[in-house]
Amino acid sequence: MTINPLSWARPALRIGVLAVIGWLVLKAFGLAPFSPAFSDTEWPKTDFDKRTVDMSEIRSGGPPKDGIPAIDRPKFISVAQAAEDLDPREPVIVADYNGDARAYPLQILIWHEIVNDEVGGVPLSVTFCPLCNASIIFDRRHRGQVLDFGTTGRLRKSDLVMYDRQTETWWQQFNGAGIVGEYAGDTLTQLPTRIVAFADFSASHPDGKVLSTETGFFRDYGRNPYRGYDDMDNQPFLLDEPADPRLPAMERVLAVGSGGRHRLYPFKALRDQPVINDTFGDLQLVVFSKANTASVLDTAKIADGRTVPAANAFERRIDGKLLEFTVRDGHIVDTETESTWNLLGECTAGPMRGKALKALTGGVHFAFAWLAFRPDSEIYGAAQ
Repeated sequence: MTINPLSWARPALRIGVLAVIGWLVLKAFGLAPFSPAFSDTEWPKTDFDKRTVDMSEIRSGGPPKDGIPAIDRPKFISVAQAAEDLDPREPVIVADYNGDARAYPLQILIWHEIVNDEVGGVPLSVTFCPLCNASIIFDRRHRGQVLDFGTTGRLRKSDLVMYDRQTETWWQQFNGAGIVGEYAGDTLTQLPTRIVAFADFSASHPDGKVLSTETGFFRDYGRNPYRGYDDMDNQPFLLDEPADPRLPAMERVLAVGSGGRHRLYPFKALRDQPVINDTFGDLQLVVFSKANTASVLDTAKIADGRTVPAANAFERRIDGKLLEFTVRDGHIVDTETESTWNLLGECTAGPMRGKALKALTGGVHFAFAWLAFRPDSEIYGAAQ
């Protein structure tokens, strides 16, 4: 992805020479932010008469269509094989369905942004937008067909705009909304997205699968092309409107939704409260967090990134019993049964061993991105 080198020069240099050159070339030919003629030739199947957003909001990110290539035929290796090259602190997105547990390292997704896969019989797309720090899993089944997704090379509100190869409808990654084309006005089904350090995944699923770096593309996996982007003093690029002032733009937040309402848990709060028992509307939830994950957007080598929390949210009612959680001797336990739980919401010891809490949709994002799409969200710890 690219940035405006005039307003954000130092981070632009860090993001990479190729991205900057791509942006400048597009600008020179009048192709940024959006050129109908350019799109007519590149997108012959897209119905641009059907759209839910103003096309002026969609900006060129620099790379062309599929310039950031999705992974369509992912290969997987064992946890033991992955451990030879993957640092224990590196974050992975976890998908676990019908006994099929897979980990998708962000060190790979930062270069590809989309993996089209099938896990436990569920067709899904694992997506990551580095500019919004947004990791989201979507069900690929829509209107009776299975969609395959790619990158358009465009952004809206600094967020990845995807497209499906079947109709070439454009989709907003952040909320799964169809914004241009045949499915404009539709919304993809979002699946719970959990992110943990590789060490936590390997401990929980020693027989699990890990996405291989044998992707069919040559990329410098393990390196961060967005070095320094998540510095708290930075501002998001290619975001036209001012960022919501209630939180620092680059503050990481965990989002939870219930009954059409949303609540954000800033990571600043999680540093003081690694476990939060909360009630949000009719939803009884718990937030588990653990400061043991490397930031993929900090240093040039991801494994050297500063430590940031991993955080996930779950319903805390299970088998009809409402649980209260706390941290004791470095472990998450519930006070009702004294069972021990991990960051994936799985009980690892005690009377409830083998049980798992229901993961909630929402995920971790930069505050500016979430609030740009859902400005009416509540913020945990702030006066409501």
